[in-house]
Amino acid sequence: MSEEAKWYVVHTYSGYENKVKANIEKTIENRHLGDQILEVRVPMEEVVEARNGVKKTVQRKLFPGYVLLNMVMNDDTWYVVRNTRGVTGFVGPGSKPVPLSLEEMIPFGVGSDTKEKVAIDLAPGDTVKVVGGAWKDVTAVITDVNESKQTVTISVDLFGRETPVEIDFAEVKKVN
Repeated sequence: MSEEAKWYVVHTYSGYENKVKANIEKTIENRHLGDQILEVRVPMEEVVEARNGVKKTVQRKLFPGYVLLNMVMNDDTWYVVRNTRGVTGFVGPGSKPVPLSLEEMIPFGVGSDTKEKVAIDLAPGDTVKVVGGAWKDVTAVITDVNESKQTVTISVDLFGRETPVEIDFAEVKKVN
């Protein structure tokens, strides 16, 4: 196959993002299109909501009403996606879907930005020194590593209380 897969955006009915994702994934499986439609994403973000005085971390859709697809665009794949229940169309002028550039995909952990090239040999339990940002010169132990966001979580002493802080890979250095 000479065509290369690109990322496209599909508009959906509000609240149908996960249904559209599931339906497209089922169609990929049923029609054996795994080599043409490589990935279906509903970008999510973690936000802290305060309800009735209680703070809670919840997942929220980054782009309500939209689904991202990494696919090879041809008549078959266009037809399959376009005719999926809940899909109102591809994003682009007229009926022509426009692929996203790699720069536009970087915030979703796709592409070749400098962040993605940060080599990490960090794991929970490792001691690190913060070399940049607000916590510069703090030495702490990693409690979590998030490779997709390119961050580590460390516990710092804030007002006499252990508080988890998320820090970019590039801002920490492993202490031997």
